[in-house]
Amino acid sequence: MFTGLIEELGIVSKIKLAADSAELSIKAKKVLEETRLGDSIAVNGVCLTVIRLGIREFTVDVMAETLTKTALAQLEPGREVNLERALQLSSRLGGHLVSGHVDDIGTIKRITAAGIAAIYEISISPSLSSFIIPKGSIAIDGISLTVVQAEKDFFSVSLIPHTSAQTTLGLRKVGDQVNLETDIIGKYIASLISNSPPKSQTTRNNISVNFLADHGFI
Repeated sequence: MFTGLIEELGIVSKIKLAADSAELSIKAKKVLEETRLGDSIAVNGVCLTVIRLGIREFTVDVMAETLTKTALAQLEPGREVNLERALQLSSRLGGHLVSGHVDDIGTIKRITAAGIAAIYEISISPSLSSFIIPKGSIAIDGISLTVVQAEKDFFSVSLIPHTSAQTTLGLRKVGDQVNLETDIIGKYIASLISNSPPKSQTTRNNISVNFLADHGFI
C-alpha cells in the first residue's frame, strides 16, 4: 500500500522491451534508502517490484497487462516519473490509501489558473465516474489529490504550487495521459452492494408494527 505522497522524481534511464513485457530502469536516490530486492515502489502510481538495485538506480519488471492498462507504455529515457516506497505501518497516512493498481487511463483536457492553484480537468470513461465524488480522493500518476468537481466524463482537481513543483503533474500538458486509481474504500462498497442478495418481497411484507416494536425501532 501507498499514501499518494510522492517522495521524489526519478528519471527513466533505460527501457528494455521484450515480446510481452518490459524492464524499466530508473535513476533515483531517496527511494533507494533501505530498499531491498523484491520491495515495491510505485512508479507514476503503478506498484512495481524491484528486481535489480544499483547505487543510484533500480530496475523493475513491467508485465504485458500493466503496459496495456497504464500509461507506462508511453515512457521513454529521460522522462521524469513520480516515485513512492510502500507504506510502513508506523508511518503517518498523510494522503489516502493507494494500492498502486491503476483503474484506467485519463487524459488532461484543460489546465487553468485559479489564484495560486492550477485546476486540472481530466477526461474519463463513464464506467469510472461512479467511483469519483466531489471532495473524495483520487490518485493521479500516484499523487493523492482531492476531487473538486465530478461529472460523467471528466473530473477536476486543484494543485497547489508545491504539488506542481514536486511531481510530474507540473510538467504535464493538455492531451497527456495519466494513470488513475479511484478510492479503494469506494470500490469495496460498490462491490458489496452489487453482490448483496436482493431482499425478497416476502421479507419486506413481513415487516409490521409489532416487528418494529419487538426489535426496538419504535
